[in-house]
Amino acid sequence: MTNLSSRERASLCDTFERVGPDAPTLCGTWNAADLAAHLVIRERHPAAVGIAVGAAAGWTERVQREMAGQSFTDLIRQIRGGPPWWSPLGLPGVEPAANTFEYFVHHEDVRRAAKSWVERPLSDDDQSELWRQLKKRARLLLRRSSFAVTLAWPEKDEFVVKPSSAKSASTPGRPVTLSGAPAELVLYLHGRREHAHVDVEGDVSVIAEFQRLNLAV
Repeated sequence: MTNLSSRERASLCDTFERVGPDAPTLCGTWNAADLAAHLVIRERHPAAVGIAVGAAAGWTERVQREMAGQSFTDLIRQIRGGPPWWSPLGLPGVEPAANTFEYFVHHEDVRRAAKSWVERPLSDDDQSELWRQLKKRARLLLRRSSFAVTLAWPEKDEFVVKPSSAKSASTPGRPVTLSGAPAELVLYLHGRREHAHVDVEGDVSVIAEFQRLNLAV
């Protein structure tokens, strides 16, 4: 397992086995069994359509509830196995792009829901991979922002995500800067603000408005 998504998948499964099905997560009311069921559905069940299509969300929720009540060991086994050959997520080159953030964020959802969590040390290569993918997906993650947002990896790199012209017209020249390690920025931009070590800089009123944005994915 050389890519980050595969290693995070394996590490999350190890963490699932350690904490058990009833462990809390940062995913709202979901426990570890609910999260595991979500991951299995996403890669292996037609009900995955409801993750993206609101009209089918009720079906997805029902399937997830039923699946979460099944064997936790079996759910972990299916996750470890990766996407089946018929899944779009199993196509060559698709898995790392689709799953690096998915498995990294959800692994931290389990780790950081514990009362005494500590930031996990990641290699420079892993941080660089998260940064590379963040550059590609930041505009989507910040699509609700009407401010220009600078993402800064201190002493390494930074880039600016500009809002759409329609949004920027109402808030010209009012930037926000988010600074932190790539891993922390990824978590912050996936709605885990309170559990991410990120510094936010800018005008006080702008920061207050920015922090009210729904960044959940």
